[in-house]
Amino acid sequence: MPKYLYVLLLLFPALARAQVTPNVSAWIVNTTGAAGFNGIPSNVQRVQYSAGNVYVTCTGVPSYTIGPWPNNPNTATNQNFVFKITRTPQPNAGTPTATPLGHSGLWSNGVSMFNALDAMSYNNQGVWNQNAVVVEGPSFDSCLGHPAGNGEYHHHLNPRCLYDDHDSSRHSPLIGFALDGYPIYGAYGYANASTPGPVKSMRTAYRTRSLSARTTLPNGTVLSASQYGPPVSTTRPLGYYVEDYEYVAGRGDLDSHNGRFCVTPEYPQGTYAYFVTINRLYEGAYPYTAGPTYYGVVPAGAIGPTSGHATVTEPVTTYVVTASFAATGVRIQAYPSPATSTLTVMPDGGTANDLRASLLTSLGQPTGLSAAVHPAVPHTFDVSGLAAGVYFLRIEGAGTAAVGRVLVTH
Repeated sequence: MPKYLYVLLLLFPALARAQVTPNVSAWIVNTTGAAGFNGIPSNVQRVQYSAGNVYVTCTGVPSYTIGPWPNNPNTATNQNFVFKITRTPQPNAGTPTATPLGHSGLWSNGVSMFNALDAMSYNNQGVWNQNAVVVEGPSFDSCLGHPAGNGEYHHHLNPRCLYDDHDSSRHSPLIGFALDGYPIYGAYGYANASTPGPVKSMRTAYRTRSLSARTTLPNGTVLSASQYGPPVSTTRPLGYYVEDYEYVAGRGDLDSHNGRFCVTPEYPQGTYAYFVTINRLYEGAYPYTAGPTYYGVVPAGAIGPTSGHATVTEPVTTYVVTASFAATGVRIQAYPSPATSTLTVMPDGGTANDLRASLLTSLGQPTGLSAAVHPAVPHTFDVSGLAAGVYFLRIEGAGTAAVGRVLVTH
């Protein structure tokens, strides 16, 4: 075994055994039993994983306040979801798979991500399909979500209560995964896709078409008169139907799936990633999230009738989230959880006095925050300069090593 790997195993025993990667650690797990809407347990209840898959158990209800939903008779209910998401996503070299009606991805708090469609079309022909953000938008709550007829609360666009979508000073956090397994980020990414540095709002490459009569499709197909859509008007303006948009390669930062291959804080070696897209007024910009087709291969059962109701049929490990953790000879408190601007670390009284606390990225890389810590003496780290996301707090001393998970939000 190479020496550097041996050292890594000694210093990061929990990480080495668990093979923790962002698709395991990025979920916002409810460790306190906190309730959300109507007393329903909020966020994610459990994360289990194997080498190939992660299983996310969730209610579909967030911790932030949701509702009311004007003119929407539905209400949010416990969906008792178990999502199975591949940990080894693969590009699709064939015909892209369309993002489906219903959930097409999962936000990091266990809330469903829906695509831009609302399941209704002009004359029920499936040719001119209504844009849910335009047609259903008046029923969205202040967090830009609403419940479907089955009680499934969801966001068709930027989930602005999940992260700070006005913070353009840093790379947006990882806020979910599409059902092809690729990560979804907030609205801001690195300006240079291959190098960390200045950030910018990720621009969609879609635009509204220049038309007054809906007689052709974005791909140039000329329709028969029976398939024409209604004329562009004040009641059905451009954007009312998703076919009112066209993709123009190179026009924006993202591709036709609303993503790109790039480096991110969680994937410094690069990954394909989707981004939510907004305009200068912080309003959603089509196609809003991942879509209208997936970049990756969609595993069997990831979409369709069994989606969100997976059965675990393979050996798995349960991901353990702790704000206070223990190792031989040391007990550490770390608070608040999640941390926003500061993180306080304090060893319990009577523990060793030669300990050092270091904050690491989700991939085990140093953040530059490290300090000696002493029993019963709180030490406060300033985490305001870190991007929101999952970090690991490492405590080490003579014969002691412990790792705990820390969530940073802003």
